[in-house]
Formats: sequence, structure tokens, C-alpha cells
Amino acid sequence: MSRVLVVEDNPDLAFGLRNNFEIEGYEVDVAEDGLVGLERARRWDPDLILLDLMLPGMDGYRVLRTLRADGNETPVLILTARGEEADKVMGFRHGADDYVTKPFGVLELIARVEALLRRARRADLDHVAERFGEITIERACRLVLKEGETVSLAPLEYDLLLALYDRRGAVATRLELLREVWGHQAAVVSRTVDTHILELRKKLERDPAHPRHILTVRKTGYRLQA
Repeated sequence: MSRVLVVEDNPDLAFGLRNNFEIEGYEVDVAEDGLVGLERARRWDPDLILLDLMLPGMDGYRVLRTLRADGNETPVLILTARGEEADKVMGFRHGADDYVTKPFGVLELIARVEALLRRARRADLDHVAERFGEITIERACRLVLKEGETVSLAPLEYDLLLALYDRRGAVATRLELLREVWGHQAAVVSRTVDTHILELRKKLERDPAHPRHILTVRKTGYRLQA
């Protein structure tokens, strides 16, 4: 279970965030000011921090700057009503990983958090060779092997493979894959996912017509079975 620390002084917003993330299966802690948030981040060791900028005690910029000076690399998503470009730039320069301006949609926020956590997990695993069936993935060099032989994958094919692999057997809908791999590009349609899945099967499956690993989930999407 991933742990999310919410550093937010608006009690109604903090309650809503806690409630929504707990419904999604996260473990959540809340800090009402910057000093408490900094202490919780150090002691509780969350997987991700949702950080408001306008906080009592210590503002979000100082919290973020202090964490990074400590060597803390926990992903931080800034939540703020300040939407000026200069504020966003300053947040990123202090080490923020993403930025959402209030008011925001909860579903979009959850999707951004999930993306940041997947990115963090991938960074942790970059040095590890991962395997399923006859396939080996070496993330550090974006290399895929089949029975020890290099498989030439296009960049989008590689990203699609990781999007499926990182779900550890869970189903990925076409819409989720479009968001994660193609970034909601207007020219991309759901059929694009199907086409790339077919190419992955041709390159990775022993019998693409009867795949063992890259499986279709009828009327939903795809999943990868190790």
C-alpha cells in the first residue's frame, strides 16, 4: 500500500483528499502546516507528498527546499491556487515533480499521483533485469531480450510494454494506456493501442495468434501475464 502525505492547511480540502485517496487504497497522513509537514515527511517516510505552497509555519517552497537539501527524493506534487508561470518554475527549480493548480479535479489528481509513483518505482528498478517467460527487460539501457537475443522495439512499443508489465497482472484499459504512453495526443485513437499490441505480440510471443503473456481482456483492455 502506497503512503501519501498531504500537507494542506485547508481542513475541508485535506479531509476530501484523505477520503478520496483512502478509497483508492492509499494510506494517508495529513499535516496542517509546513513545519509539521516537514517533520512527518522525515519520520513517516511517505511514497509521495501532496504539498500546498501557502502554509502557516513554513511555506511549501521552504519545505520542499529543505527536503531536497536533506537528500530526500520522495516525489512531491505541489497543490496551490498560485497558477502563475513564475510560481511553477520556482516550484520545479526547488525540486517539485508535478504541479496542480486549484481548483482541480480529484480524478486527474489521482491519475497524476499514480503516474508519479509508477515513475518512482521504475527509477528504483532501473538497475534490475526483470523477466517474464522468455523475455528480459533491462530498464537502465531500455533493452528487451527474447531468449537472450535483442528484440528491436520502437520507443512507444517499449513504453507500452512497461505500462503493462508494471501493473503486475492487473488490467490496463485502452484509455489508461493512451494517457500513460501517448499522453492524450489528440490524433491518437484507441485503435492505436490495439495496433501496437499486435506488434508487441509479433516480436515477443512464440505464437502471436495464441499469446501466453500479452492477453486481451474482452471489452476492457489488456494485461500482461508472467
